[in-house]
Amino acid sequence: MNTEFENLLNLLSSNYEPNVQVGLQLARHYTAEFEAHFGCTLLDMEELFDFLIVHEAWNFETALWEINTLNLSYKGIKVLPKTIGLLKKLSYLNLADNQLQTLPAEIGQLKNLEDLYLYCNQIQTLPAEIGQLQKLENLDLGNNKLQNLPAEIGLLQNLKGLYLGSNQLQNLPAEIGQLKKLEDLYSGNSQIKTLPAEIGQLQNLNHLDLGNNQLQTLPDEIWQLQNLKKLELGNNQIKNLPAEIGQLKNLKDLYLYCNQIQTLPTEIGQLQKLDRLSLGSNQIKTLPAEIGQLQNLDRLSLGSNQIKTLPAEIGQLQNLDRLSLGNNKLQTLPAEIGKLQKLDRLSLENNQLQILPAEIGQLQKLNNLNLENNQLQILPAEIGQLQKLENLDLENNQLQILPAEIGQLQKLENLDLGNNKLQTLPAEIGKLQNLKDLYLENNPLQSLPEEICNLKNTTIYIFGAPDDMAIPEKLQQMGVLNYDEL
Repeated sequence: MNTEFENLLNLLSSNYEPNVQVGLQLARHYTAEFEAHFGCTLLDMEELFDFLIVHEAWNFETALWEINTLNLSYKGIKVLPKTIGLLKKLSYLNLADNQLQTLPAEIGQLKNLEDLYLYCNQIQTLPAEIGQLQKLENLDLGNNKLQNLPAEIGLLQNLKGLYLGSNQLQNLPAEIGQLKKLEDLYSGNSQIKTLPAEIGQLQNLNHLDLGNNQLQTLPDEIWQLQNLKKLELGNNQIKNLPAEIGQLKNLKDLYLYCNQIQTLPTEIGQLQKLDRLSLGSNQIKTLPAEIGQLQNLDRLSLGSNQIKTLPAEIGQLQNLDRLSLGNNKLQTLPAEIGKLQKLDRLSLENNQLQILPAEIGQLQKLNNLNLENNQLQILPAEIGQLQKLENLDLENNQLQILPAEIGQLQKLENLDLGNNKLQTLPAEIGKLQNLKDLYLENNPLQSLPEEICNLKNTTIYIFGAPDDMAIPEKLQQMGVLNYDEL
């Protein structure tokens, strides 16, 4: 190598842009040597140089051919030049939030690429050469217009994360089962109708997201995913869960909301590591007693089903923090509900409850209790034992009287008693010193007790009260009454 060409290479390696520009100009006198050294034409190198400069993606701290990290997100790029394949040492490439419709075949020349981010573009197809990226570990193609994946996707033997959400995919290729190291597969918000049996070969899969698709059935092989920890299948058209679901021994999160499930298999109780179970908006009528075996469960969502009764075993869920049962057909609650000592939030709105068990008072950690739109006529005195309760919603019931014990709820901040049949309030209502909002609208109240004047920091809503309701004069002077319709 002659001295002049060595000087040229030094100029091209400079971290000062004018020197690089000079080097490219001098290279025109050494085109043969240049192509022999770099394996590309000078024209190609100049094209890549201009592309990176225009999009402010190169700071010259590293020689062009030594670049290993490239962030080209939010640049308005419509076409990725073929010369991108010249960056042989690239390990990280971010092209998110651009306007790309296709990728050049030369993308496959980036043999050292480990992370490729292409989300939020307009990509419709992937080149087969994508399969040549043998070191790729993370591939994010979310929010594009992909209708299918090339079979070569299965050649990415080191892939750990594949993100395909919000595309137009109708299926996944059988070759997806070849991704033996895959840990995370996100393919929600698409149009997937069927899954290949080969999905059961992904033995290292931890997280599988197939929510918001058009799945009606699941392949038997999916229950072979022994290492699966999170399974998202919400917003599909699934009607049945097989007994084999009990094989997912390591599952921690299971989302099946907004499907057409009518029954739960007894084997659901075998999911001993389950933390969260979301089954809202299905057609479930009963729960198996085995639900009580889910000892690690901290959140259980069963809202918007057709459940009429709860099994006594519900009380065995000792770690339950949140229980959602709104929009069902419950008429009673089992006494065992009081055993849920860690319960923080209990949602029972829009049911047919006529009475609450006295054991409700055992829920010492309860913070939120929603009983809106039921048929309650009375409350048990034990309601006053809920010392941590901050929000109590009793709107749209048939309450005629409140127990004096309501005044023991010292942490209560919001109490909604609107649209009931209350004619009086207990004097103890005045003990609720932390109350911020008290809703009394549309009740046939004849009077308000003098003790209510103790609620100096409470806004009291009384729209729809009888015109002749007796209101303490002091209360009228306090400026806390609100007559507006809510």
